[in-house]
Amino acid sequence: MADTTTQVAKETATDSKYVSRKRKLYQEEVVPYLMKHFGYKNINECPKLVKITINGGLGDSKDNAKSVQLAQQELALIAGQKPVLTKAKKSVANFKVRLGMNVGIKVTLRQDKMYDFFDKLVSIALPRVRDFRGVPSKSFDGRGNYAMGVKEQLIFPEIQYDQVEKVRGYDICIVTTAKTDEEARELLKAMGMPFKAN
Repeated sequence: MADTTTQVAKETATDSKYVSRKRKLYQEEVVPYLMKHFGYKNINECPKLVKITINGGLGDSKDNAKSVQLAQQELALIAGQKPVLTKAKKSVANFKVRLGMNVGIKVTLRQDKMYDFFDKLVSIALPRVRDFRGVPSKSFDGRGNYAMGVKEQLIFPEIQYDQVEKVRGYDICIVTTAKTDEEARELLKAMGMPFKAN
């Protein structure tokens, strides 16, 4: 009986020390590379990932409660975290949008969930895009953050094609501590982001 308890305790201890593959890569390979490349004196100067936000609009399915729920479930599967609904800040008659209406969904990932999603995005999802030749290297905002869009949720392995009600796209924003776009580009490239060859 004591052996079983000890074994369970050991398994729990190893589970709590889970480190994401990309976090390990960042600590062991990316930090030394960036320090050498940019000549940083202090390890804390190295840019790092802060958070990844994924958001999508609901489009014409905003009036259908079942569609909204399905969209939430799909994003929860992809991100590994429950998304929140975004509401309209003002009414727009042309789009048939009223104040307070559900118009989108978003999720913010940090720590290991962020690293796991980044790993899945660059290792599995992006290579599944048809005619994929890399992501644009110019989509930085001037402050070291990178934004990109995916046209369909089907590129993610959790989504089963026959259960998809509607093809939805997402905006993905990767926020880093980099002060310049060049530093952010080197960070993401070293982390495995497949940029297009210029």
